[in-house]
Amino acid sequence: MKLLAISGTIVGSKTGAVLNSVASKIKEQYSEVEVETINLKDFDVEFCDGRDPSAYTGDTRKIIDKITNADCYIIATPIFQASIPGTLKNLFDLLPVEAMKNKGVSVLATSGSYNHYLVMENQLKPILSYFKAYTLPSYVYIHRDHFNEHNEVVDKEMVERLHRFINDSVSFFGAMHTKQ
Repeated sequence: MKLLAISGTIVGSKTGAVLNSVASKIKEQYSEVEVETINLKDFDVEFCDGRDPSAYTGDTRKIIDKITNADCYIIATPIFQASIPGTLKNLFDLLPVEAMKNKGVSVLATSGSYNHYLVMENQLKPILSYFKAYTLPSYVYIHRDHFNEHNEVVDKEMVERLHRFINDSVSFFGAMHTKQ
């Protein structure tokens, strides 16, 4: 099973740090899962301009192919101004509609506010539903207060939630993968 962990921002470091930590733990605990992490800040992704997804080249083509060829996903996003970042929305706009069809997705978010946790329900899940992806019902919303100065999640309750998130995600992905 090929898991693609996507950090959907080009700014900041907390989102990428927590995603890398989750991906590392999955690699350690579940050897049967092939994990690849992509951080959008490491790629030169073009703005969607309405072309057919197959017409893009370079890093944009690489990202589209990685997403299309993965079996399941963890999408990590910061919440900016009560919304997902434009870089993540642009990524979705670039994808062919069938790229994520019938594949499992779990989501985690980082934020500086406790007020915007419903962005996951009201923005991200509808987009994933449009792609006909199956989304793990629960997600993790991590506030900046849960991190230490090294961008490690240190809040005990949040560490436990991330542990459950990892186990739930891999179980969910395994169930989705066997259906295909």
